[in-house]
Amino acid sequence: MAKRVAVIGGGASGLTCIKCCLDEGLEPVCFETSDDIGGLWRFKENPDPDRASIYHSLIINTSKEMMCYSDFPIPAHFPNYMHNSLIMDYFRMYAEHFQLKRHIHFQTKVLHVTPRPDFPHSGQWDVEIESKDGLREKQVFDAVMVCTGHHCHPHLPLKDFPGIDTFKGKYFHSRDYKTPEEWRGKRVVVIGIGNSGGDIAVELSRMAKQVYLSTRKGSWILNRVGDNGLPSDMMFKNRMRGWIIQILPIGFINSVREKQLNKRFDHKLYGLQPAHRVFSQHPMDNDDLPNRILSGTVSVKPNVQEFRGSSVVFEDGTVEDDIDLVVFATGYTFSFPFLSSHVIPVSKNKVSLYKYMYPPALEHPTLAVIGLVQPLGAIMPISEMQARWATRVFKGVYDFLFSDEHNQIYINKYPDTFEFYNGGEQDQRV
Repeated sequence: MAKRVAVIGGGASGLTCIKCCLDEGLEPVCFETSDDIGGLWRFKENPDPDRASIYHSLIINTSKEMMCYSDFPIPAHFPNYMHNSLIMDYFRMYAEHFQLKRHIHFQTKVLHVTPRPDFPHSGQWDVEIESKDGLREKQVFDAVMVCTGHHCHPHLPLKDFPGIDTFKGKYFHSRDYKTPEEWRGKRVVVIGIGNSGGDIAVELSRMAKQVYLSTRKGSWILNRVGDNGLPSDMMFKNRMRGWIIQILPIGFINSVREKQLNKRFDHKLYGLQPAHRVFSQHPMDNDDLPNRILSGTVSVKPNVQEFRGSSVVFEDGTVEDDIDLVVFATGYTFSFPFLSSHVIPVSKNKVSLYKYMYPPALEHPTLAVIGLVQPLGAIMPISEMQARWATRVFKGVYDFLFSDEHNQIYINKYPDTFEFYNGGEQDQRV
C-alpha cells in the first residue's frame, strides 16, 4: 500500500510536490484553501485574508529558462520574463500534463497537523481539515509537505511611524495595490525598497504627480536585461561562475559585482548606496527605476520620521506636504498556524530547519517544509529539488542517521555510496 502524503498548499511548490510524490509511487493529497492553483501568482482583485496578493502588472524577475520545472519546459513562444497571467498559464499546463488537479482538495483548510500518539514508532501524522461547507475531518498521513511559503501575513509596522493616525490621505500595504489609474495627478510615498516597492514606485510615477520612494538603508539594483540583450540571470548563474565564487574570497567577489552595477549607474549618486555588500542581502531587480529617478518622477528619500496630517517628515529633515497616498511595501511574515510551536518554532520571522527543510527535533524526517527560501533567482527549481529529496526520504530510498549532536549522515540505501553533511549548525531563513 502506497504511503499517503499530505501536501499543504497548491502553489508553485505544492504542484511539484504532488508530481514528485507520484514519481515515487506515493499517494499525494493536496489541501488548498482557495478555489484554484497558483498560490502567490494568481491575481485577485480582492485578495484572501492572510495571503499575499500581486498587482495587475507584475512580471517575474527570473527568466523562463531559469524558472521552469526540469521535466516541463516553458513554451518557446512565451517571453523570457513572463507576466503573472502567463505564469498561471504555465502552471495550468504543468498541472494538466501530469494530471495533478485530481489530487487537490480545493477550498479546504488545514486546521491542525499533529504527530500521532505512536509517532516515535510510526512517524505518522493526524491532519485535521475543514471543507468549504464547514465539515471537519481528521485523516492519517505517513508524511507531510508544507508548501505555504513565506508570503503569508502582510507586515504593516504602523507603530514604527508616529502620527500615522493623523494622516489625512489613504494608506495600505502593497498587497492591496492593484493598478495606478486612480492615483493620476496625486502625490505618493512608497515605503520600502524591495522588489514590490520598486515596481510600484515606477508604475505609479507614470500616473502620479510625484512619487517619493522611502528607504532605510538603500539597495543594490539589478536589471533583467544583461549583456547583449540576454536575460541577466542566464548570464550570471552558470557552473563556471559558481565554481569561481567558491574559490575566490567573498569580499573580492562583492567588489567586482558592485563595480559592475555602479557602471550602469552610481548608487551613491542616486541615493541608493547601501551599507551592506551586494551578496549579503536580497537586491532589487528593476530596469526602470534609474530612469524614473533621472526624470524626477521618483525621488529617493530616507526613512519616514513621522506623519503630520497630510505631511510626511523624513529623517533628513525634509518635509513633503499634501501627500495623498502611502504604500507600505514592508514585506510579509510567515507562520505555521496548523502546527504546534514545538514542531517548528518561529521567532522574529526566522526558523531553524536542516537544509531549509527538516525540523531537527523530530524523531522521524516525515515532515518537510518546501520552498521556504528566498533565493537570488527562481523558487520553482529549488522547490522541485527539495521535493525530490523529501519524497525519496519518505519512500525509504534515502534515510537519515544521526551520528551525534554535531554531525548528520545522509545515506542512499541502494547504491553503496553516501554523502556527509555537517549538521552542527542548522540553516536559517533570514
